[in-house]
Amino acid sequence: MNHFDYNDGELCCEGVSLEFIASEIGTPVYVYSTATLVRHARAITSALAMLDDPLIAFAVKSNPNPAVLATLAGEGLGADIVSIGEYRRARAAGIPPSKILFSGVGKDAAEMAEALAGDVLQFNLESVEEARTLSEVASQAGRTARIAFRLNPDVDAGTHAKITTGNADNKFGIPGSQAMQAFRAARDLPGLEVTGVAVHIGSQLTSLAPLEAAFVRLAELIAALRADGFDLNIADLGGGLGVPYGPGQPEPPSPEAYGQMVARVTEGWDIRLAFEPGRLISGNAGVLLTRVVRVKPGEAHPWVIVDAAMNDLMRPALYDAYHHIEAVRPSGERTVANVVGPVCESGDTFAMAREMDRVSEGDLLIFRTAGAYGAAMSNGYNSRELTPEVLVNGDKWALVRRRIDLGEASAMPLPGWLHD
Repeated sequence: MNHFDYNDGELCCEGVSLEFIASEIGTPVYVYSTATLVRHARAITSALAMLDDPLIAFAVKSNPNPAVLATLAGEGLGADIVSIGEYRRARAAGIPPSKILFSGVGKDAAEMAEALAGDVLQFNLESVEEARTLSEVASQAGRTARIAFRLNPDVDAGTHAKITTGNADNKFGIPGSQAMQAFRAARDLPGLEVTGVAVHIGSQLTSLAPLEAAFVRLAELIAALRADGFDLNIADLGGGLGVPYGPGQPEPPSPEAYGQMVARVTEGWDIRLAFEPGRLISGNAGVLLTRVVRVKPGEAHPWVIVDAAMNDLMRPALYDAYHHIEAVRPSGERTVANVVGPVCESGDTFAMAREMDRVSEGDLLIFRTAGAYGAAMSNGYNSRELTPEVLVNGDKWALVRRRIDLGEASAMPLPGWLHD
C-alpha cells in the first residue's frame, strides 16, 4: 500500500497535489510519502515481532536521503551501510552506532578507521584479506572491531543477474568451503572479535525458497562454528524481499509470510537476528514526477518524450526494470506508446509498447515505485542536473534535496596554459 491516490481526478501524495509540487519545484522531481515509509517500517517490524530483539537495519544504499533516514530513525530502525558516506548520513539522521552494520566488499582502511572510532555494531567482512586490513587498523587505534564474515551460500536468488549476490561466481562473500578457515584466521588476528555471521543473496526476490535455502546453509555454518568454540551473537540474514512494481509483474511474498518463514527456520538458533530491508520500505514510498516534452509519431507507436531521463532513473536502462506509468490527470483515454527521455542514448527508454494513459505535451506523468534505487543512483550524464527530492507529510511538504547543477558545483578554474 502507498499514499499516492487520486483526489477529484488529480493524483496527490497524501494531502499534497503533485501538480502543485511540479509548479513549485519543476520537473523531474522525486516525491516521497512519509506515511508510506512509516507504514512499511511498521509492517516489517510487526512481521518480525515474534523474534527476540531483532535488528532491522535499513539498507541506506536504497535511499540515502537524510530526511528519509531521519524518518526511519524515528521508527527505531538501524542502518546497513556500504560506505563511510552512508555511515555519516546515518549518524547525522540520528541512527546510533549500536544499530549500524558496515557491509560492502571494498571497505578501505580510512573508512574502517572512522567507523571503528564511531563504534559501529559490526563489520560484515568478505575476505580474510579484508580482516587483515581491519586488524591492522584496530590494532593501531588500540580498539577491538566486532566482525562477521559474509557467507556466499551459492544459492540462485531467481532475480535479475545484476542484482543477485549469492551465486558462487558473484563477487560477494566467502564460499562455504572456505568459511571455517576464514573464521579461524580471524580468531588469530589482533584487534578483532568474531561476533557474527552474515548472508545476503540478492535483491527483489519474489520467492521465499532461495532465502530459506540460504538460511539453512547459514545454520549449518553457525553449528560448525559453535562446535569449534566460537561465541556468536548476531546472524545477519540480509534483505532482498521484493515489492510489487505493477500489473503483470511477479507478486512477492508478504512481510508476514517472510517473518513466519524466518521464525520457523531459525527456531533454536539462540542468536540475535539482523535484517537489511531497503526496497521493501522505500520502494513504493516514492514516485518520479515528470512532464511530457512532446509526443512524436512513430512507426508502430507514438514516442512519449518526457523530461526525466535514464540519468534520473537508471533501473529500466540498467536492469530492464518495470515501473508503472500513470498520468497525474488521466483523461480516461488509453493508448499504446513508447516512453523515453531526452538523453542521447538508445538505452534512455522507460517503456516500449506500453498500454498507458493517453497524454499530450505539457501533461504530467509519474513512474511509480521509484523510492528505492532511484534518486540514489542518479547522475549528471549529458550535463543534466541532479533530480530534486520532496518529502510529503500529510498536507505539509519540504524540498529535501535541491536540484543540483553538477557543472556549477564542480567548476574549477581552467588551467593557465589554456589561456596562453
